[in-house]
Amino acid sequence: MGKSELRVARIRRHHRVRAKVEGTTSRPRLCVFRSLNHIYAQVIDDSRGHTLISASTLDPEMKDGAVGKVKAAKAELVGSLVAERALSKGINQVVFDRGGYKYHGRVKALAEAARRGGLKF
Repeated sequence: MGKSELRVARIRRHHRVRAKVEGTTSRPRLCVFRSLNHIYAQVIDDSRGHTLISASTLDPEMKDGAVGKVKAAKAELVGSLVAERALSKGINQVVFDRGGYKYHGRVKALAEAARRGGLKF
């Protein structure tokens, strides 16, 4: 499989997941995007079409803590950061959207860190 075929397959899986997973005002969607070097997480209210909270390895708060760590450890930091920001806005329950990726490695590390941070899903 070439690079473009892998991307198309992930997008197809993501569409399947999104057919079942929808974020509401009371329970927004925690969406994960994984690039080669970075990981991004957003808490989205799909009923209004608004991103409520976002966090990534590119955030200024992450620069100091992420130096010299492996990607899974950076994903844990992003998960705890997104949980901290969500709780500060009064969001404590979300629905998890893995974005077509396997629940494994960096995606799993982010999700478990968000759970430890206080988010329920």
